[in-house]
Amino acid sequence: MTRKLRANELLQGTDVRSVGIYASKGFSQTRKLSVLISLFFCSVTISKTFAQNTLYKRKHLEFYDDKSVHYGFFFGVPNTRFQIKHDNAYNASPVQDSVRSMNTPNSIGFRMGFLMNVYMSPRLDFRFSPLTISIYSRPVNYTFTNGSEQQLIRESTWVEFPFMLKYKSIRRGNTRMYAVAGFRAGLEANVRRRQNINRGNGQMSTRSADFALEYGVGLERFFEYFKFTPELHFSHGIANMIQPSNSIYNAGISRMTTHTVTLYLMFE
Repeated sequence: MTRKLRANELLQGTDVRSVGIYASKGFSQTRKLSVLISLFFCSVTISKTFAQNTLYKRKHLEFYDDKSVHYGFFFGVPNTRFQIKHDNAYNASPVQDSVRSMNTPNSIGFRMGFLMNVYMSPRLDFRFSPLTISIYSRPVNYTFTNGSEQQLIRESTWVEFPFMLKYKSIRRGNTRMYAVAGFRAGLEANVRRRQNINRGNGQMSTRSADFALEYGVGLERFFEYFKFTPELHFSHGIANMIQPSNSIYNAGISRMTTHTVTLYLMFE
């Protein structure tokens, strides 16, 4: 009888230990499963966030540059001056009322106009402005041999026609870089010659047509309804602007050209 009781106790103890072992194994597997599920959902969330932030970005006006022709307008702030080259007789001029030195400081003007862009290839466009109005005020400072000084301000309004080739980079999201190069022809529409009021009337004789080589770089930024482009532009005149005359203000000048650096703000 006693042996039977001991046998029953041993069997009961074995069952309890077995149940404990199976229970602990079940809990361990459930914990592992919950950890795996949590890691899976975390990875999915991180992947979605990464895709939203880096892989996908909405492109505004995605096919705008694929049009054959598109139009816009611009405003510009030119920083301009004359470049003067003296003739061989500059230092041999008469003493009385002759010019001893002259310099041309920079001055700020204003420019506005319309532009037309013609599609040529995915990387190349032709850009033309059918109407550009520029207002310049270029001063020339004179120092005479008698010690007096005078400033002539050459104020003028120009109608200009720039022709440019535009080389574009690959568009990245809503941004694109580009470079332009070409030439500009200009005609003077209105002229006002003004000088220091302490001296009598005087004139600087200049031509009313100009021709310049131009180049620049820009950054296109695409928005939902328009494209905004700041552009830095350089212009070097190759036409001689000086008009031969007997005026003392033209004395000693063999060649005078224009030089302009312009910041454009373009909207298309």
